[in-house]
Amino acid sequence: MSAPPAITLTLPYPVSANRYWASRVIRKGAQSMAVTYVSAEAKEFKALVHKLAVAAGVRAPITGRVAIAYTLHPHCPQDAHRRAKRDPVGWEDTVQCIDLDNAQKVLLDALKGVAIEDDKWVRKISAERGTPVEGGKLVVTITPMATATGAQEHGDLQGVGA
Repeated sequence: MSAPPAITLTLPYPVSANRYWASRVIRKGAQSMAVTYVSAEAKEFKALVHKLAVAAGVRAPITGRVAIAYTLHPHCPQDAHRRAKRDPVGWEDTVQCIDLDNAQKVLLDALKGVAIEDDKWVRKISAERGTPVEGGKLVVTITPMATATGAQEHGDLQGVGA
């Protein structure tokens, strides 16, 4: 049985992790506890990721090990031409963009149960910041990875448990 093909999705610019999760304190009598939950904005992003994945032909999440490669393209500012004229080489560095690691957690959470079974199966991640584009976007490729074979597959590694 062959591995499923890689999946490439072009997604909208992700919600910042600062807005993806929300917290509040719940009080019961003299006790209180903090509760963290996915925000309404995050739920909308996840629903859109699901819709785009289905439109791209994803019918079920890839199970098992995967490699994730993504490129985060920030929003192109209205004054991009002016910035490029002033600094042809480094103007893109002045464009506001969420951090790659911030985008990564949000991306993996949105893909979970849609294009990947669970983020615990991610074995390799490659990320880069791309050129600014109108509206911003996130392009992700998910590639199934072969599992270890032979002794490793059965946990029979030399020295383990000895």
